[in-house]
Amino acid sequence: MLELKDVSYSYKNIKALKNINITIEDGEAVAFIGPNGSGKSTLMKLINGILVADSGQYIFNEEKITSSKLQNNTFSKNFHKKIGFVFQNSETQLFCSNVYDEIAFGPRQMGLKEEEVKIRVTDCMELLKIEKLQDRAPYHLSGGEKKKVAIASVLVLNPEVIVFDEPMNDLDPKTKRFLKELLINLNNAGKTIICSTHEFEYVSGIFNRVIVFSNEHIIIRDDEYEKVLSDRDFLFENNII
Repeated sequence: MLELKDVSYSYKNIKALKNINITIEDGEAVAFIGPNGSGKSTLMKLINGILVADSGQYIFNEEKITSSKLQNNTFSKNFHKKIGFVFQNSETQLFCSNVYDEIAFGPRQMGLKEEEVKIRVTDCMELLKIEKLQDRAPYHLSGGEKKKVAIASVLVLNPEVIVFDEPMNDLDPKTKRFLKELLINLNNAGKTIICSTHEFEYVSGIFNRVIVFSNEHIIIRDDEYEKVLSDRDFLFENNII
């Protein structure tokens, strides 16, 4: 489904990713771990089409994803229906005057009829248990509420792949447990889940695979999640714990 071949990326001549090779199949749940600054967030932005690699190939559903294609409005809309991105900082995703319009924004941009928009928004609010927030301004919500609204604004488009950048950051334990169950349920429903995390306690049981990045911006291990997380010496030596 999703393949990166020899992908590299730099910010103003500072290397962020070096020769990344990854294949992720439909329905997988994959965690990205590694030290801060190792390239995890950059790779997620590449997967979501926010950034385009300096070199290498990105293939999604057997089609090469390029800068020129992403600049095509029809292609871009179709691509972003299939891959959703939940940012680490929820506030960067929230800009509407109330929660209902926030969640409805994506479907409206895609040209869906208002009746269909209402059904989708209502279903997502029920799933995230945020029905009572629909008339609230997003910037007045708690951190956990903002995170749920941000996730709802992605799920409302029913993407095949959902990318989460550090979804547990700065949340209370109850919300972390809620999100863990949500991720498990989404994966069980057939969604491909890609997630960067440092919250190993709260994400245990979600992932079947982990990809480990190093300070050199390369992948140093691609293995079973529980096997890697039980290798404390490896994690310590690579500044992950």
